Amino acid sequence: MEFDHILIRYGELALKGKNRKLFVEKLQQNIRHKLMDYPEVKVKRTQGRMFILLNGEDPQPIMEKVKHIFGIHSLSLAIKVENELESIKEAALYALTNAEEVKKFKVTVKRINKGFPVRSQELNQILGGHLLSHTDSYTVDVHNPDVEVKVEIRQEATYITSSVVRGAGGLPVGTSGKTLLLLSGGIDSPVAGYLAMKRGVEIEAIHFHSPPFTSERAKQKVLDLTEKLASFGPSIKIHIVPFTKLQQKIFQETPDGYGMTVMRRMMLRISERVSQKEGILSMTTGENLGQVASQTMTSMNTINEVTNYPIIRPLITMDKDEIIEISKNIDTFDISIRPYEDCCTIFVPKAPKTKPKRDRVNYFESKFDYEELIQEAIDGIEVVRITDKKKAEDAFEGLF
Repeated sequence: MEFDHILIRYGELALKGKNRKLFVEKLQQNIRHKLMDYPEVKVKRTQGRMFILLNGEDPQPIMEKVKHIFGIHSLSLAIKVENELESIKEAALYALTNAEEVKKFKVTVKRINKGFPVRSQELNQILGGHLLSHTDSYTVDVHNPDVEVKVEIRQEATYITSSVVRGAGGLPVGTSGKTLLLLSGGIDSPVAGYLAMKRGVEIEAIHFHSPPFTSERAKQKVLDLTEKLASFGPSIKIHIVPFTKLQQKIFQETPDGYGMTVMRRMMLRISERVSQKEGILSMTTGENLGQVASQTMTSMNTINEVTNYPIIRPLITMDKDEIIEISKNIDTFDISIRPYEDCCTIFVPKAPKTKPKRDRVNYFESKFDYEELIQEAIDGIEVVRITDKKKAEDAFEGLF
């Protein structure tokens, strides 16, 4: 006997109404994509549950992959047996004795198949007695057990589990539309992308690259961050914008304190056009209220003027320590702190305006026609598609 299935629990998905099927189907699709390297493994679902059929594969690396998929509340190794009492007893004993560091246990029976002849409470007692009589060092503790042996008697079979691994939670990526992530290369924006994905959002990314002031290492840093984010979803397309000429012109034509505001407005204009071409309905940033001059309430109000696209700001109320903790948990922190500057850290004014006024910014922008440089930047966009199967250095698709 061996664990031959992984049982998937939905969590929040179970609360969905008539559209629940769409969420579950997308989760199943995302799991299948993540397990493409295991052709013998199958992903099946029944009423209220999803199962991964291991078909002889080592369960541990599969569990490690699956637990990072958004939309999964928890998962457990499971044994599938016939709806027959002796088989259930044997499997429950195997599940208990193969659990690690256990002295106290409890048995919980869920009898979904009401045609099974033994009721749940009675079966709890039968199985508990069987486990005690066939082991020496275990005791029953229904209030504080080291392990809970769970028995689900379903129509097609019975499934026994003895451990629960926490999943990533959230909603399956691809169920909440698509957003364009403004990915700078710092600590904040990858965390913002991760949190958007956790709510079921599929992301594309856009990065503004200003050679020779920003290096190829800075661009590679962003590709590496994208690769980390792609491990939480099927794939990510990143648009790399050649921003040098436009950025230089902005800081030549704009008074020093307003240059950063105008630059960010140009970024939103370009991002909106990319979003329109790609059928994307929102933009996502790593902005955090009050963290820097461009992220004050007044600055965001002035910068937002150039687009009517919704802008998702998952980090808006977080402390920096909270953001750093998440970045470490998702393995982006060490990449983000590589000492390669991005376009937001060059040409920084000595005293950027923290309360830039819309009328002043519009006046400064009206003194030069930026449209030709904006279009030139858009025409020069490089597109890279990165998946968790494809390394960043190998993924260029070509020009926009």
